[in-house]
Amino acid sequence: MISILILLSVFILVAIRQVGKLKLEIWHSMTFGAIACLLTGQITPIDALKSVNLDIILFLFGMFVIGVGLEESGYLSHISFNIFKNAKNYNELMFLILFVVGFSSAFLMNDTLAIIGTPVALHLSKKHNTSPKLLLLALAFAVTIGSVMSPIGNPQNLLIALEGNIKNPFVIFFKFLLIPTIINLIITFFILKYFYKDNFQLNSLNHSYEPIKNKELVKLSKISLILIFILISLKIAIVFFEINFDFKLTYISLVSSSPLLILSKNKRRILKNVDWKTLIFFISMFILMQSVWNSGFIQKLIINMNVNITNLLMIFIVSIVLSQFISNVPLVALYLPMLLEAGASSKEIIALAASSTIAGNLFILGAASTVIIVQNAEKRSNETITFLEFARVGIPLTILNAAVYYVYLSFF
Repeated sequence: MISILILLSVFILVAIRQVGKLKLEIWHSMTFGAIACLLTGQITPIDALKSVNLDIILFLFGMFVIGVGLEESGYLSHISFNIFKNAKNYNELMFLILFVVGFSSAFLMNDTLAIIGTPVALHLSKKHNTSPKLLLLALAFAVTIGSVMSPIGNPQNLLIALEGNIKNPFVIFFKFLLIPTIINLIITFFILKYFYKDNFQLNSLNHSYEPIKNKELVKLSKISLILIFILISLKIAIVFFEINFDFKLTYISLVSSSPLLILSKNKRRILKNVDWKTLIFFISMFILMQSVWNSGFIQKLIINMNVNITNLLMIFIVSIVLSQFISNVPLVALYLPMLLEAGASSKEIIALAASSTIAGNLFILGAASTVIIVQNAEKRSNETITFLEFARVGIPLTILNAAVYYVYLSFF
């Protein structure tokens, strides 16, 4: 129970963000939770080291390197200009952000889009004099919702595609989740417009060409982007053709970032600007979540609920609620074997993917991609999104998102 109390304390610290005169960032609170678990004996130092998913840490590190290269070279602003230059007003800009980011996250993985998209959102808000909170929220929700419809959109979907006995995962995911995902992206537009109506002005947007800052860095960044697309295509082919080869996401990240790490004259500056705080956050989160897992509290809770775990509505409720406490990947790792043992259908397995992912829109700690966006924004500017600011939009949005997926899957 001590680990559960520590986890709740972390939630409270993330919500209040300040103790006396001490201002707390999200990574501070999570690191406090991990240290508290170690000091109170909830997890041994050896188990704490084992709990850290090195693949995810290295994947994020490589993607952060590429993100820094794209931004430092000026190429990221150049790309964003070419993508968004046709937006005539804020309505069109918001639709473009939601759908370009949403569909991109389905194939480039949500954390990748969170890393690359944060500086773009901050740049657009400054360029067009609109709320950075609005664009950061749009980015966070688009990344989460868009990743739902693909087996490689996020780590939990990939786990389900590989371990869920689903034949042709890309076909099945798109069959069940493409249309409701499009509907949910449209709903997100109207929800954001309702909460931030003052920012949706009707005046025209003035776009200006963004110059390249560093040609050498642009060339290397382009090579990194090409490598990402080639390796992700290879990853898709391996999953689609069910080839028995463990092609880790780490390979994509480290190989793609290697031109910048090896060949760039600015490698020290790139490494200095990597978002190390977010990497510390994830290391701490793995330790804290493993402590919660070791307590057995969540496992006993599910067993003692004595409900039909294959019921579609129950899958959504359990996934959305418990994902807030143990994160969506551990939740899927726990729930998926139970569903398979109970003889769940492909539709029920897909419901687990949709519900565990959309749970990330509820609170600020619900999705790793959201944490990346918030901490990246704090690192690059004074802008942030508080726990309550996120929740006031995230709670109604998650309810509507979940309802769309549930109704669609129920009647499909």
